[in-house]
Amino acid sequence: MQPVVSVIVPVYNGEQYLSKCIESIISQTFSDLEVIIVNDGSTDKSGKIADYYASKDDRIKVIHKEFGGVSSARNMGLGVAKGEYIGFVDGDDYIDRHMYETLYQLCNDYQSEIAICNLGREIDNRLLNNEKETTTVLEMNRKTALNELFKGELYRFSLCNKLFHYKCFKNIQFPYGRIHEDLSTTYKLFANATKITFINYTGYIYVKRPNSILTTRYDVQRLDAFKGWQEIINFMVLNYPQLSTQVYTCYFYNCVDHIFYILHQVEDKNHKRTYLHAIRLYMREHFKQIHKKTVLEFQYKLLFMMFKYNISLLIFVEKIRAKQRLLNTEG
Repeated sequence: MQPVVSVIVPVYNGEQYLSKCIESIISQTFSDLEVIIVNDGSTDKSGKIADYYASKDDRIKVIHKEFGGVSSARNMGLGVAKGEYIGFVDGDDYIDRHMYETLYQLCNDYQSEIAICNLGREIDNRLLNNEKETTTVLEMNRKTALNELFKGELYRFSLCNKLFHYKCFKNIQFPYGRIHEDLSTTYKLFANATKITFINYTGYIYVKRPNSILTTRYDVQRLDAFKGWQEIINFMVLNYPQLSTQVYTCYFYNCVDHIFYILHQVEDKNHKRTYLHAIRLYMREHFKQIHKKTVLEFQYKLLFMMFKYNISLLIFVEKIRAKQRLLNTEG
C-alpha cells in the first residue's frame, strides 16, 4: 500500500540530534507516511542511528551515500519517494506531533497542492514561536502565495514547514553543489501549484546550533544565494512582472543581510573586499530596478549608495560605527 506522505530527512553528522528528529516524525498523529533518511556520507554514528530506527519501524527507509550536500540528498530522496505528498525535515530539527496531520488536512479540505505552517525556533533549549491566540487559515492562489513568499511576513523560503503535492516537483530538482537550496527551489514549487494554504500554527521547530550554516562565519560558499537570486529575478520578471516590486525589495534586503554579515564577521580585509565586490557584481545589472522599484528608509538608501559607489567608504563607516557601539557598551 502506497504511503500518503513521504518525509525526506537528509542527515550529515547529526548524531546528537537525529534520534529526537526521527522520534518526532514516527510519533506523528498522521501515521500513513514513509520516512526516507538519506545518510549523506556521515562520519559519526548518524548512519547507525538511522539503521536502528529502520529495524524498529518498517515505515523507515535508509539510504547510505557518499557526501554530496543537502541538495544531492534531497534529490535522492525524491527519486525513491512513493507518497502523494512530500515533506522535508532536516536531521537536526524536529516537528510537532500534529504537523503532518494538520498540513495534510489543509491540502485535503481546501484542495491545495501546498500547505504551510509557522516555523518555530529553539535557541539554547528555549522554544520561540510566532503563534497567535486564534488559529486562522489563509487560502491563496499562486500569485498571492508568491507575493507573500517575497514579503516574508507569513512564511519564507524554507521547505521544511511545508507539505507539497508530488506534482509540484515536475521538472524540478534541487541545485547540486549549492547551499541556500531552499531559496533556489521554493518559488518554482509555488509556481507549479494552483492553490496554497497557510495556517498560523507552529509545526516545525528549527534548532539553532553553533555550527550551522547560518551561524558560522561568513565564507565564499554563502555567495551561492546570489546564483539563486539571479535565477529568481529572471523567472519572476518573465512570468510574474506584476510582482517585481516585491521581488526586488526582497532581493535588496537579502543583499543587505549578506553585506552586514560580511562587514561584521569577516576579519580578513582582502576576503571582506572580495566578497563585497562579488555581491556588487551580482547586483550591478539590478541597480536601476532596485532604485526604481523599492521604497527604502534613509539609512538603507545611504547604505545602497555607499555600496554602489564606494565600498572602501562603506567599510570605513561601519568600522567607526562598530567602535562607537563598543564604547557605548563599555560605558
